[in-house]
Amino acid sequence: MAVTNSIRPAAAKQETHVTTFMANGIEVKLTPEIVRNYLVSGGGKDKVTLQEVGMFINLCKYQGLNPWLKEAYCIKYGSEPATVVVGKEAFLKRAESDPNFDGFEAGVVVEKEDGTIEYRTGTLIVDKEKIIGGWAEVYRKDRSHSYREEVSMREYSTGKSNWGTKPATMIRKVALVQALREAFPVRLGGMYTAEEQGQEENEQQTAMDAIDAETGEVKPAAEAPKPAPAEKESLF
Repeated sequence: MAVTNSIRPAAAKQETHVTTFMANGIEVKLTPEIVRNYLVSGGGKDKVTLQEVGMFINLCKYQGLNPWLKEAYCIKYGSEPATVVVGKEAFLKRAESDPNFDGFEAGVVVEKEDGTIEYRTGTLIVDKEKIIGGWAEVYRKDRSHSYREEVSMREYSTGKSNWGTKPATMIRKVALVQALREAFPVRLGGMYTAEEQGQEENEQQTAMDAIDAETGEVKPAAEAPKPAPAEKESLF
């Protein structure tokens, strides 16, 4: 009579791919589960695909961006394609780290009540004035001419959310990041902000107290969502 062993070998535990890299001297560890549970904004984390997660991780890795410091965003709304973008602060940090960076000026283009156009530094406007654009000028010590960008409000404003409540701040930001990218193409080439892609920088769904300050690994937290089941499909 044949005898069968009732003890079956335990199923092998599937390993989660961990991507480790340095960002501004800090070691960052990302996995697909960490990105999905903590770093996807816009309310579409349950619909973000492995390919979109992989694009976000690779952007952070190869550009040396720390998403915990809001230097990069993965924005997902419903079933729409995810938008992978870089925060404005990351642009400024990269530019300031270049020894040839020599400052910048930025502001808004305003149509005044009498119909005249004024280029104004900063974002101050008064009643009955209309914002029609933004401008920025970036200086390099090793260039004889500055890099200047002027952008149209009509081209970028959605009229919603921050575009409706803080239009001057938003259009100035677009002009500034474009001027910075023109001035430092090696450091900033291929990096775009949410506003340039028709999106906005949303607050990330990150429980910062659930991140180990020394290792950068996620620790269990009461308000943190449970990790999604391991995917059989590989990202890499």
